[in-house]
Amino acid sequence: MSTSLSRYLVEQQRAKGKIPPELRLLLEVVARACKSISHSVNKGALGGVLGSASTENIQGEVQKKLDIIANEVLIDANEWGGHLAAMASEEMDSIYLVPNRYPKGEYLLLFDPLDGSSNIDVNVSIGTIFSVLKKPDGVEDVSEKDFLQSGSQQVTAGYCVYGPQTTLVLTVGNGVDMFTLDREQGSFVLTHEGIQIPADTKEFAINMSNMRHWDDPVKKYIDECLQGKEGPRGKDFNMRWIASMVADVHRILTRGGVFMYPWDKREPSKPGKLRLMYEANPMSWLVEQAGGAATNGKQRILDIVPTQLHERVSVILGSNNEVERVTGYHLKP
Repeated sequence: MSTSLSRYLVEQQRAKGKIPPELRLLLEVVARACKSISHSVNKGALGGVLGSASTENIQGEVQKKLDIIANEVLIDANEWGGHLAAMASEEMDSIYLVPNRYPKGEYLLLFDPLDGSSNIDVNVSIGTIFSVLKKPDGVEDVSEKDFLQSGSQQVTAGYCVYGPQTTLVLTVGNGVDMFTLDREQGSFVLTHEGIQIPADTKEFAINMSNMRHWDDPVKKYIDECLQGKEGPRGKDFNMRWIASMVADVHRILTRGGVFMYPWDKREPSKPGKLRLMYEANPMSWLVEQAGGAATNGKQRILDIVPTQLHERVSVILGSNNEVERVTGYHLKP
């Protein structure tokens, strides 16, 4: 008999004691929100959701209509359940406090409502990334500083990728499991348990158009990969790049590989492009829970203590041996 997400979460709560009931209910609400976003994505032009909204987010990026729709869906679904104290989104300037008319819970929800926005209009995989933190003890009135916790403090993290199938990938600190949306049943069904990323790989994912801007350690690593069997690595590598972190990481969790979005010289004052709290932390924890590794080139991403809500970071994650190699190149004088 197939295992639904609801049954899986109940078992994680009752039999394994991995999550409290409030977190189980929160995850069910997030999953329902992802189903709703999936329906909007699938309608595409028929639902009038494609194209630009002609507005910018806090990052200075032009928002797509689906960015705004997905953000509103996640807020509307989660604000009233009594499980959250506040939310933070890549698309919002500051945090969103649960309105006083609703009961407040002990958790903080962070999300990138629609990762890979550049792929929306061309029908390529996109997704939602989420992370849950515990509200610090003794805090009554939540502020931005209460969100500034290292990724190692996450209590659950996951993403939903909207592709040929709608797939939810989740960790509660007990490995990584994958669920596929059964549209006939209307529920997520467990399809892969205990996902493990191979330690070795012959695939890398990076935006090669930025090569001239990379730092020397990244150039060295990619150059060695491109030399193939005749080079120092002694094997041929393939390159993949979807321009959607959620899709690239999903491929790595499925069959291995290394994903890199490193610091580069275009904006040298910024430590990287991706957002630490909405993208790098949840994805790094998923990758580590699946036996992989994730660093910013010099340290474990989950050990970084953020200083601001929309902090950016360099990201190198995936198959353990490749991440160690690239990180080692950064640490050598």
